[in-house]
Amino acid sequence: MLAATMNRVDPDDPLAGLQVGEHPEPTAPEGWSVVTVRAASLNHHDIWSLRGHGPRNAPLPRVLGSDVAGVDESGNEVLIHSLINDPAWTGDEVLDPRISMLSDFHDGGLAERIAVPTRNLVPKPAGLSFEHAACLPTAWLTAYRMLFVLAGATAGTTVLMQGAGGGVATAVIMLGKAAGVRVWVTGRSEEKRERAVALGAAAAFPPGARLPERVDAVIETVGAATWAHSMKAVRAGGIIVVAGMTSGSHPPLDIERVYLANLRIVGTTMGSRHDLEQLVRLVVDQNLRPPIHEVIPLAETQAGFQAMLAGDLFGKLVARP
Repeated sequence: MLAATMNRVDPDDPLAGLQVGEHPEPTAPEGWSVVTVRAASLNHHDIWSLRGHGPRNAPLPRVLGSDVAGVDESGNEVLIHSLINDPAWTGDEVLDPRISMLSDFHDGGLAERIAVPTRNLVPKPAGLSFEHAACLPTAWLTAYRMLFVLAGATAGTTVLMQGAGGGVATAVIMLGKAAGVRVWVTGRSEEKRERAVALGAAAAFPPGARLPERVDAVIETVGAATWAHSMKAVRAGGIIVVAGMTSGSHPPLDIERVYLANLRIVGTTMGSRHDLEQLVRLVVDQNLRPPIHEVIPLAETQAGFQAMLAGDLFGKLVARP
């Protein structure tokens, strides 16, 4: 079958380790299912893996892709919760110490077929396309958990989203607007700031800009480049929710402000299966659809990742076998 695989790591030239070609068909052990992939979106997680930031003992080659929607062996339309747990784990999936992300130790979804634990299958509503469904399990799930579960955003809350054009950012804007949350964003380009406002952001600012007032919560996925601004932007008693570090992992930390302003800094990875079910329900009820930059054939995955590295995207890139 056709698949986009990671064959080696290269910190300086991540796409040197990417190959799009034939790969063995998946097999499903007991408790697992084979899903025929209809759509899979590209993620920065794939780029980080190609740079060598994944688990050190992860097997090679392996298929990339953690956002997947398709059809299971019984003909059910599904999307896949992309956190793989220890089968014995019974609590919140994200707290499992042995948790891994789809494509870390197991083949991911940038392929024609994929094997996953059957418990990871979530029904896809008929009114949601495979392409839109394939945008939800990583970026949109992360945004949902950051915004509602951890930041506790409700109608009237003001939230700052650092970065305007990525998958998490567009999700925070759209989900926040649907819930009555005032979402401010920062963005490097005027075009992305304008598109964020058109999507539903209440205001958009250049990176590091002085805000009209301090916010209740900051959604932080950029890391070193925006961290000092995030620390200054949040109000006393507010919260910074962190789920990424696309600009670097060693930001300055103003410890004095953390304790004097009673700030909370909370990290998260993805979300639970329950969170994903709630997200799907919200998306359908509010008639939300993730912005898609482009749908490309699976065979053109390399060009898709090149566009992602160039940073010229607004919304998700979706590959279709």
